Amino acid sequence: MKSGNTRVLVLALAANLGIAVAKFAAAAITGSSALLTEGVHSLVDSTNQLLLMYGQKRAAKPADARHPAGYGRELYFWSFVVALLVFALGAGVSVYEGIQHVLDPEKAVSPLIGYLVLAVAFALEGGSTVAAFREFDAARGGKSWWRALIDTKDATTVTVLLENGAAMAGILIAALGLGISQLSGDARFDGIASIFIGMLLGVVAVFLAREAKGLLIGEAADPVLVEGIRSAASRTGVMGIGDIMTIHNAPEQVVAALNVDFDNRLTAGDVERIVDEIERAVQQQFPSVTRIYVRPHEDAGLKFGPRRGLV
Repeated sequence: MKSGNTRVLVLALAANLGIAVAKFAAAAITGSSALLTEGVHSLVDSTNQLLLMYGQKRAAKPADARHPAGYGRELYFWSFVVALLVFALGAGVSVYEGIQHVLDPEKAVSPLIGYLVLAVAFALEGGSTVAAFREFDAARGGKSWWRALIDTKDATTVTVLLENGAAMAGILIAALGLGISQLSGDARFDGIASIFIGMLLGVVAVFLAREAKGLLIGEAADPVLVEGIRSAASRTGVMGIGDIMTIHNAPEQVVAALNVDFDNRLTAGDVERIVDEIERAVQQQFPSVTRIYVRPHEDAGLKFGPRRGLV
């Protein structure tokens, strides 16, 4: 796994642990429901970062007899578990606590402490969010932000980015709820803020679960990489290149298989040599392609691309 991803996770974990302690302490002092749900949110985020770090470690294990394709998709499994935790613990607890506070409002005490903790939490969340933002921005190329979010195979950075973004939005909602409660004298607004925080987390959780599900099932590599494989495989003795199938086992682990029509005048030894050349060329140009399978297919040259004979 990329070292940048690990750095992003470590920064997010350190920030969220400190923030969780501060929020729970402030919630105990002020009696704020929104602060309590924000504390739960930060605690869930901390657990999520630990799970993603564990997933990274497991995904890096080499292939063995029991798992010949490697353990790369284990990262996507833990990403899916993270999405479930965000939904069940983050969103669920926030909405429940908010409803309870609306039904049985409790006036906040020492709200200044709550504002101070939220300000510090916003600054710390901002630091780890910027790190995740830079990592994501460097990898998105020329794609729009939305398209990059949909297409990315880097579940780790996207999870941290969206979780932290939701956390920063939640802090603003919590501060707004606390402020309106203080100005109006109606403590129910604090509970309403908690419900909105839960709804926000629910939306993020659904998006993360959807993306993790697609990666677990198996998603193809970027079309640019696929065309790069086609170009790298084109050489003397190859009459045509047909279907190219790719699948991500992890962000930096791609398995590729392609149909190749070889010139009928080639000997078996020539075909073996060209296959070896194709594998070396593809893996040199695209290190993320950890395995490539070349399947001789007579019709490939008839259906795809120009024909290239022997020189």
